[in-house]
Order: sequence, then structure tokens, then C-alpha cells
Amino acid sequence: MTFHFDVPTQGDPIVISIEPGTSATFVGANGSGKTRLALLIEQGAGEGVHRISAHRALSLDPTVPKISESLALKGLRFGFAGEDVGIHYREAHRWAHGKAAVSLLNDFDFLVQALFAEQSRTSLRTHQNARAGVDQPAEPTKFETLKAIWERLIPHRELVITGDNIEVRAPGMEALYSASAMSDGERSVFYLAGQMLMAAPNSLLLIDEPELHVHRSIINRLGDELENFRRDCALVYITHDLEFAASRVGQKYAIQSYNPDGPQWALEPVPEETGFTEELTTLLLGSRRPILFVEGDLSSLDRAVYRSAYAQWTVIPRGSCSDVIHSVISMRGNASLTRIHCAGIVDADDYDASDIEYFNQHNIFVLPVSEVENLFLLPEVAGAIALTEHVPDQQLNAHIAGLNERLLDFANQDDRISPVVIRHTLRRIDRALKKIDLGRTQTIEDIQAAYAAQTDGFDISAIAAERRHAIETAIQHREVPALLAVFDNKGMFAEAARYLKRTPKDAFEAWIARALLNDNEPRLVAALRRVLPQIEVPG
Repeated sequence: MTFHFDVPTQGDPIVISIEPGTSATFVGANGSGKTRLALLIEQGAGEGVHRISAHRALSLDPTVPKISESLALKGLRFGFAGEDVGIHYREAHRWAHGKAAVSLLNDFDFLVQALFAEQSRTSLRTHQNARAGVDQPAEPTKFETLKAIWERLIPHRELVITGDNIEVRAPGMEALYSASAMSDGERSVFYLAGQMLMAAPNSLLLIDEPELHVHRSIINRLGDELENFRRDCALVYITHDLEFAASRVGQKYAIQSYNPDGPQWALEPVPEETGFTEELTTLLLGSRRPILFVEGDLSSLDRAVYRSAYAQWTVIPRGSCSDVIHSVISMRGNASLTRIHCAGIVDADDYDASDIEYFNQHNIFVLPVSEVENLFLLPEVAGAIALTEHVPDQQLNAHIAGLNERLLDFANQDDRISPVVIRHTLRRIDRALKKIDLGRTQTIEDIQAAYAAQTDGFDISAIAAERRHAIETAIQHREVPALLAVFDNKGMFAEAARYLKRTPKDAFEAWIARALLNDNEPRLVAALRRVLPQIEVPG
């Protein structure tokens, strides 16, 4: 089902609709009415919404008395484990004293009881099937799924779950300690993953401040994990964290102000280009994975490509090529960061063999195409997209050949080639000028002589002619990969959107981002990994 709710403003209400498998994110400062907005959504959506308050207790007691699954779920959703409990109990029992906006949410015991009860039920069914000789694969318990998620996010610890206890140890070690002694962050990841797994089918899960106690290096991946495992549910995040908000694929709103007398909110779309300037050092030092600096910004497409294709890396967008190079070289030369392995990726942006050799010396790799959008136009990747539209295998080659002809015909127009040549020439000039070294000059005459010597022989016409020749040769020989390496025009991406998915460019980009981040299309991810640079992950 689609969830709809209205947010009152000074003018007309803002109507927000959230489909299952998608999310909406609200970001705002303290005092901006975030919790009141969460309460508004909860009360408007009724039993279909499960709200996780920012004011929540995280005391994990693995020895809590075990009860039936139905009672535990009622306790988890309504605050009281009774036979006749329903939505009418939530206001007074889940939120102590009926103060839903400010009450401490204390439902960790119910969550643990529900997980143990589900484990018992699922395990018993597997046992009964085995005893009856039923050849049926064992269904994973929610505890097993939670354990897998938790250990992916916190790889330096391992959960050990039995029939009545939860313990923790370092991988490869024998010594165990009770889950009650886990850190706040470890318990928070356990709690949020458990809440998502135990949410009612087709519900709306509303999480207020998911970033509480969770390190910046894993909070975005935690959001990805939550969305990936419950595609039947919709999510609403309410957060302080702009970087986390930008990492979500879906609607994003900034809460600018709140008037409690209305109540009324002032909302604006959240910009995606938030950057990492304030948190970058903390993110680097806190990451337990190698760092991959990439060219681009926080757009959903860049993020989706790199996080899906390089899942074992912490991916950090750094804007321009020069920013990527600077980040990699600075990190490799910084004594406090040298323990962290890093690499970089830049677009195939007019680099010659000497440039690429220099990059490789610094663990920087070059894309096979001139811009990220062109990755999805490569025949191998476009073929994987075509398969999602159920193009028969025997027709796939002809289908992609048709796309190739459209792309080549699109590019074969002088009013499209000339701007590409001009952009290429300007970039080459800019790069050359930045390499000019006048530091040793002493007089104006020295400056003039040094400048003339370093720019002499810089043939602008030859640069432009070389790029035009490369484009025209690729078109003449009908070589799409060669064209995509030298031709940057987002109109080709729009052509592919209409041809492959019969959608506008923006909808095509959003579909790709969701498919990659939620791992909905493994063939697409596999195709991307084959065409992208192969970067060795340190052992």
C-alpha cells in the first residue's frame, strides 16, 4: 500500500506519498519540530506505522523471560503483551503516560522476545520437516539475518546466538561476553536491524535519528541494509545528519522552521551536494574499510555506482579530478592516515598515456568512459538493463545493436560534436596552465620568458582536431565504447532511458540508483563491476 500524509504549512499542506520499497527523509536542526512531525505521521497512519523514537532505551537483556511470538509482537507494536491488545493501547502503553512526543521508548525486551520466539517457531518447523522426511531448505531465522547484517557493518565482532542467549566475541577468538556489554553503537545497530526485520508486513517504519550512537563510517550502509531486507515496507527517516540524508535514495526535505501553534512546518528539498568537509577526517579515521575517493558529487547515480560496485570500500565523492588526486596523495602522505589503504577513480577525461601512468603510480584509476552516465550505455551494461525488461536472450544482441545505432546517430551531428570538442580543449588548456611553474622567476622579463617557453608549442587547433577526429572515427567505425570514452553529452543517457526503459532521464536515473543500492538487479551490478577498473582490496 502507498502511505499518504499531509504536512501543514503556512500555505497549502505538502502532500507526501511513500511507496513500499522507497523512503522519505526529513532533516533539521534541534528545535525544528522533527519529533512533532514524527508524531504527526504516526497518528495519521494508524496501525500501519511503527515509530522508533529518538528518545529510546538501548539496554539489551538477552536473559529476558521468553514468551510467545504473538504476545511479544503485540508488546513491540503496542507496548503491552496481552491477548486482546490493539492499536488503542499504543498511546498509553508504548508511550508512557500517554506522552508520545517525549516518552522514553523502552521496547528492547519485547524485540528480543520476538526474535527468540520467531527463532523457536522457524527452527521447530525445520525440525518437523526433517523428522517427516520433507526435503525442504531450512528457512533462515530473523536472528540469522540480523546476525549477517550486524557482522557486515561491525566486522570486528561476531554475534553468537543460541536458543536462549546472545553473546559476542572477536572473530577467531574463543572468549565470549554477554550482548548486554556491547557498546552503544553495537546495540543501536542490533536494535534498528531487529526493528526492521520484525516490522509488520507492508508497514511504514519511521526512525527518528537513526544516526544515534552509530559511527559515520557505517550509518549510510545501515540505511542500505534496512531498505534492502524489507522491500515490502516504506521508510521515513528523521535526522540531524545531512550526509546521511543525502545518502538515501528518495524524497528529501529540510525542516526550516516549526510553529507549534498551528502546528505548521516550513519544508524545503534537501540539496544533495552537501560534501564531507567537516566530517571527512573523522570518517577516514573511523572507517574499518579501505577508502575510495571518486570523482563526482553526492548525486544518487554516482553514489549508487560506486557503493554497489566497490562494496568493500568506503566511497567518498571529492568533486573534481584534481580533488581526487589531492585527496589520495594527501592521505598517503599523512602520517596519521597511512594505516588506511586508499585509492581513487577519475573519469576518462582527456588523459594521455603519461597522465595515466602518473595516476597508476598513486593508486588512481581511470574510468573507461568520459562520464559516469556513459557506463550504462556500454553494450554489456545496457544488455543487463535490457534483461530487466524481459528482452529474450535470442533478441538481446539485436536489441542492443538498435540502441548503439541510436547513440551513434545522436552523436553524429556537428552541433553536438563541436561543444564536446570545445569542452575538451578548454580542459586541456586549463590543465596545461595549472602546470606552468614560474616560481623561480625574478623579473617581469623572466616571467615573460618562462611563460613563453612553457606554452610554446601548445597547439590549440591540434588539440581540437585530435578530439574531433577521435569522435568522428568512432562514429565512422560504429564503435560505441570508443565513442563513450571521448563524447560527454547527457542527451545520450536520455536516449538510452527512452529506448531501454521507456522513461524520462530522471526516472531512469532513479531506477538505476534504487536497483544498485537495494541490490535488486545483481546482473546489472555484475556487469558494472566487469567494465569498471579492478581495484585490489588489501588483505
